[in-house]
Amino acid sequence: MKLTIMGSGTSTGVPQIGCHCATCTSLDPHDRRLRASAIVTLDNGANLLIDCGPDFREQILSIGAPELEALLITHSHYDHVGGIDDLRPYCKGDRHFPTYCTADVAADLRERNPWSFAKNLYPGVPTFDIHEIVAGRKFEIAGQVIEPLQVMHGQLPIVGYRIGNLAYITDCKTMPDSTLNSIKGLDMLVINALRHDPHPSHQTLEDALAIIADAAPRRALLTHLSHDMGPEVQIMGLPDNVAVAFDGLVVNL
Repeated sequence: MKLTIMGSGTSTGVPQIGCHCATCTSLDPHDRRLRASAIVTLDNGANLLIDCGPDFREQILSIGAPELEALLITHSHYDHVGGIDDLRPYCKGDRHFPTYCTADVAADLRERNPWSFAKNLYPGVPTFDIHEIVAGRKFEIAGQVIEPLQVMHGQLPIVGYRIGNLAYITDCKTMPDSTLNSIKGLDMLVINALRHDPHPSHQTLEDALAIIADAAPRRALLTHLSHDMGPEVQIMGLPDNVAVAFDGLVVNL
């Protein structure tokens, strides 16, 4: 299995428009973060896209535009689904692109992208084969069992995903014990760490490190980072099994 981090930034991306802080003006490419997204490549070669934000076109072209098996959506905030119209090249012929999401996300997609679900489709629009999922209820794609993981994005219930010995969790503020138990002892945990100061709907770095300590994965990556998580995070003495994700990072599991 292989993990490709396509975007490791928060909803504004980094640099943030109009900001002139040390991170946003940094020339280090690791401080340039597109909106959070990843691809998990299964052992059989199938590529599973996790989230499809407004930077998707740039992200997928940067890695050679590989074939995609399906899309897994964590929630319907714009920075996670704003690029879904750019999946149209993956809807060739009669193919409706397989998309896995909770019922509330499916409803949002139909409301925001009515051209993709119209009775009389305009030629060339992307179309989707929506599979509604439920947190805690496993399903299968291309022979791989996937477990949607319940987390709370402030007051909003959303999902992360466990795929084999990898878990990808973003936009989490808190999680139930059932999710924590599902992510214990993994080979890799990818988890959000927005900034240092408290936020009403996202984990801080301290929050993320506490979950990593409880879950005890072999390796962990911090993602969904804001410009408040600048160059100093790379050198601040993280635990040996924890690293900061960056756009374009590829990890073989």
